[in-house]
Amino acid sequence: MSELPNPYFQVGLDVMDQPCLVIGGGREAEDKAGRLLAAGARLTVISPSATPALVEWGAAGRLTHHPRCFAESDLDDVFLVLNTVRDSALTARVYELATARKALINSYDNPAYSNVGMVALVHPGHLRLSISTSNASPALSSRLRQDFEEIFAGEFAAYLDCLAEARQRVRAKVEDRETRFAMLRSLVSGFRLEGTLHYPADWKRHVDALLTCELELCGTEKRCADCPLGS
Repeated sequence: MSELPNPYFQVGLDVMDQPCLVIGGGREAEDKAGRLLAAGARLTVISPSATPALVEWGAAGRLTHHPRCFAESDLDDVFLVLNTVRDSALTARVYELATARKALINSYDNPAYSNVGMVALVHPGHLRLSISTSNASPALSSRLRQDFEEIFAGEFAAYLDCLAEARQRVRAKVEDRETRFAMLRSLVSGFRLEGTLHYPADWKRHVDALLTCELELCGTEKRCADCPLGS
């Protein structure tokens, strides 16, 4: 199993009314469960404990929560598995069982035990902007997601709603294809996304330090002068 970044093949996965399983009950499980519910999945969560949101969704009938540890039978007829538990033995076992059943599986922060990758998602209104670094730096994906969420805050969702409504009406009323395209393109002709990338100060020096120093000393008084944690 390679540890090199996997570029993946980017697709949109239809989970509408598909049986999906989330293993774990923490914040990461809550995030994944929320995204699956928003996509219309039939969701089961397996975890002895769960966040208040997961408990609330279970009580409301939006998902099924079994407050116990994972069992092999939980994978029966499952389409997609999202394992958020940081347990190496469990992760390997779930991956082996899931792939034997031809199920799709993502193991949190462990691409070696995944046959699908998860992306950072920005979703104001109808927009779905997926961000992936091919597992090269999930931390950077998260940082980019936060910045894009700020950029697309405000009136963007309402703007996109209006575009969708206009498109439906134009498609229903205007027969000529080129005229339709011209009318709809005119609504976005002035739209621009502008910005500047700001990189961390001395990022190259800090990265080089992490590649050459004794990492066991990071965070201690004996850390090297170029430690990104500071002097």
